[in-house]
Amino acid sequence: MSNSFTECVKNTFVANKNCLELIEKLDDKVDLLITDPPYNLGLFMHRRNTNLKKMRENHFSASNWDNLEHEDWIKYVDDFFEKSTKIMQKKGSLIIFMALIKVESVIKIAEKYGFYYKTTGVWHKTNPMPRNMNIHFVNSIEGWIYFIYKGTSGTFNNNAKLMHDYIETSITPIGEKKFGKHPTQKPVKLIEHFIKTLSNEGDVVFDPFMGSGTSAVVSYRLKRKFYGIELEKDYFEITNKRLINEDS
Repeated sequence: MSNSFTECVKNTFVANKNCLELIEKLDDKVDLLITDPPYNLGLFMHRRNTNLKKMRENHFSASNWDNLEHEDWIKYVDDFFEKSTKIMQKKGSLIIFMALIKVESVIKIAEKYGFYYKTTGVWHKTNPMPRNMNIHFVNSIEGWIYFIYKGTSGTFNNNAKLMHDYIETSITPIGEKKFGKHPTQKPVKLIEHFIKTLSNEGDVVFDPFMGSGTSAVVSYRLKRKFYGIELEKDYFEITNKRLINEDS
């Protein structure tokens, strides 16, 4: 095991680093890469008349990690996909959450590196924050993109049932934030849906933008081997607390 990662609980390895520095140091090939990277909408939102000063302090657009110029963000995403080719299992799956206005850019970059585009789906939040509900449509969806690396199909555990390209859940409940809050934290039910469908027990799951560790918690519960990387120290510590609580 690379000493870049620490085993927090059994078969769950995490690191507090920049993911581009560590992706190639994984000791295993990845069966499912699932991640929720910055959408890079901070500057876009600040340049619009969106009353951001009236929004809560932990809104994503207040985060410095969401403020790259578009050209810099494109290069970052390109580097991410290029490095991911070094650790993906052939016919491994990749789910990346992304703002809908960025989907075309991500697909174009991913295909350049051998990631076969399967579909774009949406997560519908059944109880979104009703910001500005009297002046425009409430934002209740986020996009996700599904790829297969070096293949056209991979693990798909649908149990012979029709599976739509959208999933509905509530936003992350308070009980999942008891060890700390993250402005874009995804709920367990949402991440569980993808890990159950696109991987099997014992498979390797990797999240290079781990945030507060929902993918780590779900992988541990479902008996997957997990690697996760998070740059921000505070969110990394939340992940550790959540995992230790799972193991107690």
